[in-house]
Amino acid sequence: MPKIKTHKGVAKVIKKRKNDIVIGHPGSRHNTGKKTTKYNRKLRKGSNLSKGDQKRLKNLV
Repeated sequence: MPKIKTHKGVAKVIKKRKNDIVIGHPGSRHNTGKKTTKYNRKLRKGSNLSKGDQKRLKNLV
């Protein structure tokens, strides 16, 4: 049985923590100068994935 390869596209976007998977907010990569400071600050914090998505993506990372 071969090993399961890591999905590199998903691995760059999500971070695996002890009990859950954290993903960044969309819109925080570029063109942040025209967005408000409050909006940019809100994007810095990661958000948790839903339980269904965690089960689906757990094997890819």
